[in-house]
Amino acid sequence: QVQLVETGGGLVQPGDSLRLSCAASGRTIGRLAVGWVRQAPGKSREFVVATSWSGNTYYADSVKGRFTVSRDNAKNTVYLQMNSLKPEDTAVYYCAADTSFAKIMGNEYDYWGQGTQVTVSS
Repeated sequence: QVQLVETGGGLVQPGDSLRLSCAASGRTIGRLAVGWVRQAPGKSREFVVATSWSGNTYYADSVKGRFTVSRDNAKNTVYLQMNSLKPEDTAVYYCAADTSFAKIMGNEYDYWGQGTQVTVSS
């Protein structure tokens, strides 16, 4: 069983940066496809980024050029660096994973974290 724990959320102003962390246990994250998904109040979950264990990465158009996903296999952790944050980025951010990159590209995940709140407000 894989456990995912997100940290790093918070309240920031527009234009600020945050880095979210997703620490995995139970399986080597280097062999998992990992995605970040967000859900704003009153809205459905929205794809943010998906990355395969081999490095293929896809970003939502809304975050392309501002968000960057990376892995530290030694720490079994995936990071989401978020720059130039906007109020519309406000949401609960979830880290999710699966053994299949094809599945996460179809928004299907076997493993989910508990989520971390990101609020962008002046």
